[in-house]
Amino acid sequence: MSDPLFNRRHFSKSALLGGASALLSASTLSGQSSATTAQLIDARNAGAKGDGRTDDTAALQSAIDAAAEKHSAVFLPPGIYITRELHLRPAVALTGIPAWNYSSADGGSVLRLASADATCLLNLTDARGATIHGIALEGAHLGKNIHGIATVRTAYGPHEDGFRIDTCQIARFTGSGINLSHAWCFSVRHCEMMANQGDGLTLRGWDAFILDNWLSGNGRAGFAARDENASVTFTANRVEWNSEENFLVTGGDGYQITGNFFDRAGTIGVALRTNPQNESWNKGPCTQFSITGNFIKRSGKFAKPDTPDSAQILLDGSTGVTCIGNTLQSGRDDGDKGLWSPSYGIIVQNLENCVVANNVLHDGALRQLLVDNGGHKNGVIIKDNPGRLFTPK
Repeated sequence: MSDPLFNRRHFSKSALLGGASALLSASTLSGQSSATTAQLIDARNAGAKGDGRTDDTAALQSAIDAAAEKHSAVFLPPGIYITRELHLRPAVALTGIPAWNYSSADGGSVLRLASADATCLLNLTDARGATIHGIALEGAHLGKNIHGIATVRTAYGPHEDGFRIDTCQIARFTGSGINLSHAWCFSVRHCEMMANQGDGLTLRGWDAFILDNWLSGNGRAGFAARDENASVTFTANRVEWNSEENFLVTGGDGYQITGNFFDRAGTIGVALRTNPQNESWNKGPCTQFSITGNFIKRSGKFAKPDTPDSAQILLDGSTGVTCIGNTLQSGRDDGDKGLWSPSYGIIVQNLENCVVANNVLHDGALRQLLVDNGGHKNGVIIKDNPGRLFTPK
C-alpha cells in the first residue's frame, strides 16, 4: 500500500513540525510500505518503554544512531522516557508531541534525566543540521551543573551548526536550560527554558535566531552571553522572574532586541556591559545594538536599592547602540506583594555614537528615571525620555 501523503518530502516536513502530523505518521506505520517506514523510527519499536520507570538510554541512542544512517527521524510517542545523556547526530530529527504546560511536563513526549553525572541530557556537539521538536526535557534537579541541551566544544567547527530547537520545554536542570558553547548559525523558537539553576539560555557563539520563547524563573540570567558573541536576533520573547539579569550581553556585536517583554528580573532588565580587559576575546564594549519596542517591567527584585543592579536598562561602555521606543515600568510581585523596584530607569556611561531617546518611563523607577554617569565620546544623543517617578502608597 502506498499513500503520497506519507512520501519522503511530507514526512521530512512532519518531523520538523512535530505535532499531529507526526503522530498520525507514527500511528499508521503498520499500513505503510517498507520504503515509507524507513523514513521514521518509532522509539517504542526500537525498544524504548516510555513508562517513567525503565532506563531507555540504550534504546533511544540506538534509534538516533539508526536514523543518522538515513538522515531521517526518531519519533517519541507520548510518555516519560528515563534516560542518561543522549548524543544527537547530524541531520536527524528528534520529534515528539508537545503537551507541556507553563510550569510542568504532565503530558506529551518527555525525556527525564536519569543520571547525576551527565554533562547534559541532549548533546548537540556533533549534530549539524539536527532538529529537536515537541519534547519536554526534565532535569529533576539532578547532579551539579548539568544542562538540558548543550554543545560541548573548545573551538568552532568548520561548518555552520544549522540545528533547530523548537517547541520544547527545558526545565529544572542544575546547569542552564540550553548551554551553547562555540555554536554558530542556529535557531531556538517557541520553547520554554524554566526553573533551571543556571541561565535559561547561555550563548558562546553567533548567528542566532531566538524567537518567541519563555525564559522564566532561572537561577541566573534569562539570556546571557558572557564570552564571545555576535549577530543575534532576539525577538518576541517573554523573559521573566530570573534571579539575575533578564538579558545580559558582555562585549557583543550586532544584536536586534525587539518586541520582547522583560519582567521582574532579579537585577537589571537589559544589561550591555563592557568586556573586562583581561579577557582574550573582543576586548571592549558592546557595539551595534538595536533595542527597540520592548516592555521592561519590575526589574531589580533582588538588587540592593542603592546600586546600579537596581535598574531597568544599563548601557555601560557601548558603541553604536540605538535604544528607542521602549516602555519602562516599576512594580513589585504579583498580588501586590514584595518590595517595589527598581530604583533607576536607564543608566548610561562611557558611550560613543549612541542614541537613547523616546523611551517612556511613566512610573518607570523609584529614585531616578535616567542616570547619566558621563564619560561619553562623540555622537551621543540622550533626549526625550519622558516619565515620572513612582511613589508607593
